[in-house]
Amino acid sequence: MKLALLAFAACLIFQPAFARSDTDHQVVTPDEAQLIEHGSYTNTDGNTVHSPAHSKSGRAPEGATAQCRDKTYSFSQHRRGTCSRHGGVMAWL
Repeated sequence: MKLALLAFAACLIFQPAFARSDTDHQVVTPDEAQLIEHGSYTNTDGNTVHSPAHSKSGRAPEGATAQCRDKTYSFSQHRRGTCSRHGGVMAWL
């Protein structure tokens, strides 16, 4: 029983970097001058979020949270539905 509690406590303390929650990241508005596509949508929280876009440099723009399989960068504030119209998530940033 003690071993199980210790293992559980260790999981809470030593979470891997990819296990962040939807609320762990700071929302950063991307620099429009660095993006090819422009547009936005309203997410489930009622926030305006930049639509997935390609960056002019090919590198992840500031504020990107994922790269989609079509090579666009997503600025989604939640994991659910991220890159859903862009082939799904290729990598979380």
